[in-house]
Amino acid sequence: MVDSPVEIPSSGLDTSTPHSARWWNYLLGGKDNFAVDRAVGDAVMAQYPEIADIARAGRAFLGRSVHYLVTEVGIRQFLDLGTGLPTADNTHEVAQRHAPDARIVYVDNDPLVLSHARALLTSTPAGVTDYIDCDVRDSARILREAARSLDFTQPIAVMMIGILGHVPDDSDPGPHDIVKAFMGEVAAGSYLAINDSVTTPQSADAVETARNSGGDYNLRTPQQIRAFFDGLELVEPGVVSTPLWRPGSNPGVDTITRELDVVCGLARKP
Repeated sequence: MVDSPVEIPSSGLDTSTPHSARWWNYLLGGKDNFAVDRAVGDAVMAQYPEIADIARAGRAFLGRSVHYLVTEVGIRQFLDLGTGLPTADNTHEVAQRHAPDARIVYVDNDPLVLSHARALLTSTPAGVTDYIDCDVRDSARILREAARSLDFTQPIAVMMIGILGHVPDDSDPGPHDIVKAFMGEVAAGSYLAINDSVTTPQSADAVETARNSGGDYNLRTPQQIRAFFDGLELVEPGVVSTPLWRPGSNPGVDTITRELDVVCGLARKP
């Protein structure tokens, strides 16, 4: 767990305006947030109490999926798209706990996240942890820069935890284009992990509240999220409500066991 905020230059930090990464960090129980961020988090939770559990469930799925990939199928390389502010059990921490030689590349395009990532996302001596400051839509640049740390002739796990919801369907490139761009360049035996919230009347109202506070997000149906895995081989139990994906497979992390308005899946490139 991050015990205290990382000091970053005042010129790059606006504490009077809520920041989506910071108030999400607050929902996760992190400390890298300010009063204005906590106010937004509290407002969203008052309207949609489930949002805090959704945040924690997504983080727990990250841990379970990385644990599965390292310990059960031998993945040693990860491309984590949409890193967000570091909290507990980041991708490299879970992976390198079991495989110290694991190589992880984080990607985000937020200067606040960049400052924290550079300070906190550090590798074991045997492995690699790198950071790319880039928008997920610029897949060509990400793939080019990631190749400095990752071997694209070997399997790579592409982690998209909560990132596709930030890409509108009418974006150019759109979310399906982004998935295809990355999965088209990784080797056979690579994996794709996705976790995103689904649309319900309650979640839609909460998203509108968040949108007014710097947190734009696009909700989709479970069927729409499942379509991102077309052409890939889903790992059991498929695309399910996030707490129900292999619960208990990462001891000490899984504390939520009921269905939530968020789904996830993990699939292998044949």
